[in-house]
Amino acid sequence: MVTWIVLALVLVALVGFALAVRTVLARLPRLRRAALALQRRATEAEALRESAESLQQRAETLQEQLDTAQRRLELIKAKRGD
Repeated sequence: MVTWIVLALVLVALVGFALAVRTVLARLPRLRRAALALQRRATEAEALRESAESLQQRAETLQEQLDTAQRRLELIKAKRGD
């Protein structure tokens, strides 16, 4: 009698495990698509980051040129004032 109860419990556990595995396996294609989409987004984000860094460097260069031009303008104005 105890053997039948143990077998029934093992069978119920195996059926539950099989259902859980089936659910996970059924979701794998969607999870794979989602992972690929996230990977594409990460690649796009990296490209945007590189573009932003390039733009930042360009802005710093322009700021330096602007500062130089401003100093030259001040020197020219100072010479004219003399």
